[in-house]
Parts: sequence; structure tokens; C-alpha cells
Amino acid sequence: MHIKIYLATQHLELLAADEKLLRRYAVSTAAQGAGELRNSYCTPRGKHIVRAKIGAGCVANSVLVGRRATGEIYTPELGVKFPKRDWILTRILWLSGCEVGFNRLADCDTMRRYVYIHGTPDSVVLGAVGSHGCVRMNNTDLIELFDLIPVGISVEIIA
Repeated sequence: MHIKIYLATQHLELLAADEKLLRRYAVSTAAQGAGELRNSYCTPRGKHIVRAKIGAGCVANSVLVGRRATGEIYTPELGVKFPKRDWILTRILWLSGCEVGFNRLADCDTMRRYVYIHGTPDSVVLGAVGSHGCVRMNNTDLIELFDLIPVGISVEIIA
């Protein structure tokens, strides 16, 4: 299996080794577009792997900060109380770049930029750009994907 994320159409595909489509999900990637540099708030392109899966067993809408569950469960009321928070919910698939000098090491390291595939509030529009660099997904879809894939699965992000 492997994953392809298409920035132009804002969707993620889980594919079998023979390229057969297993699942397709709407996502939201960076409002700033594609890019690899630190502090760019862009979604990095190229070949990656899922370096870590975080949040197994957390209920849907669990709030994660610093890759740890806070004990909070996201609600629209919590969103109003903290309007500037970039909500990372339910699960994290932490991406690591595989292309040295492009999305790995130095000022372009995807993992050091803390770029994830993660859950987002239901109010966030998917299928359109809007994140700070990460790949946002519906929480139910993310739980499904999380349970289907192993750590180390390849992820290609395509402009």
C-alpha cells in the first residue's frame, strides 16, 4: 500500500501495491500552497513516509497539542473560546521527507517542520486549501486511514 496526496484537487488516495484505489478522502492542505522551507506554512511536496502514528485509542475530536492528548474533546464552544488555535484532532500521522535537500534535513525537513496528516473540526471545509502546512482530514476518515496503514508507509505529495 501507499498514499498519494494531490494538492491540485485536495484529495488523498490510499492505493494498493498494484495502484488499485482502495480509499479516497477529501483533505485540506496549506492556504499558502506548496513549498518545503521551514516557516513557510506551505505543504511540502515529494516523497515521504509516515514516521509515527500518534493517538491510537483516542476518541474522535480528542485535542492533541505537542503530539499528546490534552484531555479536551473539541466542541464548537471550545472553538469559540480559543478562536486562534490550529486544531489538531483525533490522530496524527507524522510525515518525514525522503529526499535529502528537498524535503529532508536542513531548512526543508518535513519532520522538523511538524507536518502531519491530522483530524480537524467538522466545521473546516475539506476539498479546499486552508491549513498551515499540514494535511487536514475528517476525523472519521482519519481513524479509518490510521487503522488501515502501517508506520513506514510511503506518502507522495503531488502538486
